[in-house]
Amino acid sequence: MATQANIFIDQGSNYSNIITVSGTSGSALNLTGYTVASQMRKSYTSSTAYSLNAAIHNATAGQVRMTLTATQAEAIPPGRYLYDLEIASGSGVKTRVVEGVATVTPQITQI
Repeated sequence: MATQANIFIDQGSNYSNIITVSGTSGSALNLTGYTVASQMRKSYTSSTAYSLNAAIHNATAGQVRMTLTATQAEAIPPGRYLYDLEIASGSGVKTRVVEGVATVTPQITQI
């Protein structure tokens, strides 16, 4: 079962978050050979999805980094979304490791 974690994204600002993936023993899962993906949507059935750039940050420490550039974050309308982060092993076994609500707060100042 995926861990529940809510995130906050400031529209028009850079976003970065590092998540450590743990194995069943509770220690960091070695992500060497894994791929990762993350998306957010208004609802589970929404056809519109926004990708969170997900990449292995430190494979042996089980770390995944999710990022958005300021331009990418600016293109997302403010509001509440659902998101998740999935990993896939080299053999193709997919696991959802974290999920929750992503709140995009509106941008006021535009530089």
